[in-house]
Amino acid sequence: MAKEIQPEETTRAAAYKLWLKAPNPMVTFFKKLDITNLVKISRKKKLKFNMLLDYCIGKAAFCVKEFFILPVGDKLIQYDKIAVNTIVKNKNGEVNSCDIMFSNDLVTFNQEYLKYTAEAAENCTDRDLSAVCMVIGTSAIVDTEIDGAVGMHSDFNNPFLIWGRYTKKLFHYYLMLSFQFHHTQMDGAHAGKFLANLQNEINSLII
Repeated sequence: MAKEIQPEETTRAAAYKLWLKAPNPMVTFFKKLDITNLVKISRKKKLKFNMLLDYCIGKAAFCVKEFFILPVGDKLIQYDKIAVNTIVKNKNGEVNSCDIMFSNDLVTFNQEYLKYTAEAAENCTDRDLSAVCMVIGTSAIVDTEIDGAVGMHSDFNNPFLIWGRYTKKLFHYYLMLSFQFHHTQMDGAHAGKFLANLQNEINSLII
C-alpha cells in the first residue's frame, strides 16, 4: 500500500524543503563489500548470486525506516512494502526491468525471483511494483570490474545500487558497489547504516 503523507508530519520535513527541488539532490556512496559468504552459499547450494545479494539488500533496507518514504514528483509517499528491482536479459538479447517484492523468507524470495525473472526474459516485459512498493533499483554489470557509478538521474527518485564483477584476493571475494539515494528520502547517516546492515546480512546469511 502506498499513500501520500504530509512532509511536516515526518522526520524528513527539513530535508523535503531543502532537497526536493534541488538541481542535484542525488548522493552516491561507494562501498567495498566482502561477499565471501554469498559466493560460498551460491556455489554450495546452487543459488543465483544476484538473487542472494538482492535478498540481503532487501533485508538490510527493511531495518531502515527511511526506505519506506520516497519523494514522488512533489509529493512524499509512504509505503508498507519494499521491492528489489533486477535487470533481466530477455530472449531477444535486450533487457527488461523486474521488481521482486521482498520477503524475509529466503525460500519465498528465491521462488518469486526465479518465477518473475524467467517470465520477464521470456515475454520481454517489465514487472513494475512501484504503485505498491518502495522499489530499490539494482544493476549488475557483470562483464567487467567497476569501482562504482554516478549520475543515474531520471524521473525516478528511487535508491539505486550498481555493481560489476566481483574479485578474489587470497581466500576472500570482494565486490565494489555504488549506492545512490535522494537526499529528501535519507541522509548520509541512514545510507551508511544501510550499507553496514548490508555487510552484516551478507556475513550472517545461513542456509
